[in-house]
Amino acid sequence: MPSQRPLKFAPSILAADFLVLGEQLAACEEGGAERFHVDVMDGLFVPNLSLGIPIVEAVRRATKLPVEVHLMIDRPERYVDEFSAAGSDRIIVHQEATAHLHRVVHKVKDDLGRKVSVALNPSTPDAAILDELLVELDSVLVMTVNPGFGGQSFIESMLPKIRRLRARLDASHPAGEIEVDGGVDERTAPLCVEAGADALVAGTSVFRAPGGPAAGLRRLMSCCGGLAARV
Repeated sequence: MPSQRPLKFAPSILAADFLVLGEQLAACEEGGAERFHVDVMDGLFVPNLSLGIPIVEAVRRATKLPVEVHLMIDRPERYVDEFSAAGSDRIIVHQEATAHLHRVVHKVKDDLGRKVSVALNPSTPDAAILDELLVELDSVLVMTVNPGFGGQSFIESMLPKIRRLRARLDASHPAGEIEVDGGVDERTAPLCVEAGADALVAGTSVFRAPGGPAAGLRRLMSCCGGLAARV
């Protein structure tokens, strides 16, 4: 049986108030955030534009916590060098966004020395990540909404995908994390953890929470109760 490790929370700054971004990041740290999640959208791979290299640089200056950058962009290999230099500790690329996923993964991991994750859209099966590549990843990001906009409703039919990935990782790569992104709140967070998630990305339920980001994070942690992510 796998042992237990603390559940990790990654506030998504897409939902933050950028007028007081530094204060909001500090509040998340106070609330127990493990890392910060930065959504980058290009208007091509997803129907929205958001954030970019200057925001990653600003977040990097404002916190000592790890910063992960979620590249929801077409052909992410064009920009991984720049986002690495901006201060990314983990770079997340989409299975669907590049024809050369293996090459991108190894560029991030071997050439840039960053942690690397592959994200899967709701319509992409977990089997799209071959076992030979899965064992080389630091994490897999399961999208539980269709990417492009914050504040969407959680797609519960993604829970079996999380369970299948958990079984595959337990069998071949126990150190690999499963991170869940989309519609994570006090109701859905426990469902994700029970299915096998190690880390949860949360935006609206943190930054728009009554009492502020620290209170929102604490409520998310509390609703997961004694649940803990697996090693």
